[in-house]
Amino acid sequence: IMVKGKARAYLAGPPLLKAATGEIAEEEALGGAEMHARESGLAEHLAEDDAHAIEMAREVVKSLNWNDRVPQHHEKSFKEPRYDIDELCGIVPADYHKPYDCREVIARLVDDSDFVEFKSNYDPFTICGYAEIEGQPCGLIGNNGPITNKGAGKATQFIQLCCQAGKPIIFLQNTTGFIVGAQHEQEGMIKNGAKLIQAVSNATVPRITLNIGGAFGAGNYAMSGRSFEPDFLFAWPTNTLSVMGGEQAATVMSIVYENKQKAKKEPVDEALMEKQTEEIIDYYAAVSSALYCTSRVWDEGIIDPRKSRRLLAELLDISMRGRQTRLDSNTFGIARI
Repeated sequence: IMVKGKARAYLAGPPLLKAATGEIAEEEALGGAEMHARESGLAEHLAEDDAHAIEMAREVVKSLNWNDRVPQHHEKSFKEPRYDIDELCGIVPADYHKPYDCREVIARLVDDSDFVEFKSNYDPFTICGYAEIEGQPCGLIGNNGPITNKGAGKATQFIQLCCQAGKPIIFLQNTTGFIVGAQHEQEGMIKNGAKLIQAVSNATVPRITLNIGGAFGAGNYAMSGRSFEPDFLFAWPTNTLSVMGGEQAATVMSIVYENKQKAKKEPVDEALMEKQTEEIIDYYAAVSSALYCTSRVWDEGIIDPRKSRRLLAELLDISMRGRQTRLDSNTFGIARI
């Protein structure tokens, strides 16, 4: 937790930096709280003042589950979300190309709409944080777009913290996959993406996945898709599951066709290419729909978004009870009468 305008952290302050390298840098740019919250990721939380920092510290300690030897007292009563859960039907658009803020979904799922966000200023595309659903503590990871290098590191650390605290994790999946491009590859997207996938596959706490939007490519794995065997996986009617979008697949095949014709020194048949594009887009739309996916038993079923909160509460209870149940082996034979 770092206080804006006050806290600083650096290996070498401005005087030493100038003496050692000749570089001149301002304190805030070199090691200020905002820089560490937005760029380096050193700060998990950015406070406005000391009082705000203490308030944040209380929330963090509350989420640690540090004294797990003492029986936990869970209140039977809990506060409903401050926002109407019926609004969930209109938040996630049917067209996965249209953006939305997954915090709006979280605000309608968790108790009192109280969501303690983790590294809120570090990468806007991957959202992580702590909350309670019907009095049961959990961690939530959601997407506001592709998974970036920063987002992968952020989610990896958050999963490890949830495992240390014994908190189940809910994945609200809506991602176009890992971000691509020369710059992102040079920054280590494969390496950082692998860290996230490793964290998901080795997580020791229950994992519950809710496919609420797009689920594309390796991003589906990183968000605890079916291949990584979450404890439960349900989908909304807006779910779209595919290796890539139909438009991207059609573009790839068009490029392959054009290169093939160029190699043979033959003209490109524009009509044929247009027909191929339409067929590919239609095919991908058909085989990536929520109904198609659930008919192949790739999830536990499609649910009404308005029933998500109640369902998640039941799944959290089942998952945690299952982890606490001890199964004794039955090795003795059957005594016949």
